[in-house]
Amino acid sequence: MANFFPLMAALAAYLIGSLSFAVLVSRAMGLGDPRSYGSGNPGATNVLRSGNKGAAALTLALDALKGFMPVWAVASFGGPWGLGEGTAALVGVAAFLGHLWPVFFGFKGGKGVATAAGVLMGLNPWLGIATLLTWLIIAYFFRYSSLAALVSALFAPFYQLLIWGPGPTAIAAGVMGVLLIWRHAANIQKLLNGTESKLGQKSSSSPPAGPPRGGAKR
Repeated sequence: MANFFPLMAALAAYLIGSLSFAVLVSRAMGLGDPRSYGSGNPGATNVLRSGNKGAAALTLALDALKGFMPVWAVASFGGPWGLGEGTAALVGVAAFLGHLWPVFFGFKGGKGVATAAGVLMGLNPWLGIATLLTWLIIAYFFRYSSLAALVSALFAPFYQLLIWGPGPTAIAAGVMGVLLIWRHAANIQKLLNGTESKLGQKSSSSPPAGPPRGGAKR
């Protein structure tokens, strides 16, 4: 039975990761579906294109939290059940996969930047901080969220290997890094073409309004 605990923990993490907070927060705040404007990506950067900074910040925090919490739970309470660093890395990747392919939203999810950051923060806080600082530096100087994500995804596994050595955390960082770069394929092409949107830039097509509250006026 003990052999099933890591798989059960990974399944729970995947289901948590499948909560698309970009969509849920937008619905709760009466905004348009982020999958219907801008990049079509259900993530904080695209929610920001709606012009609602509060919704974007809340989406960012919740997406990071759903990556952090499963890892933290295993690290904090998994010892008596034989769940160690390997299981923590497994549930982190599972939460990340849930964000990319959410079972509750037709397996059409976001790119996973915030969720991956939360996973890294849970696995190794110093690695998470180093990766976050990398993102902030690139975003500050170049103003491209996608470029910052790509550089951070590339550097994270190398930070882990060079400073803390190989192990499950390095593998998890590498897997997420490869998937992040793959999910940003369209952004890479836009960066090369000079057509990528910068941070804070609104979508060229206006985001549709959310469902009316209280019915239509007569």
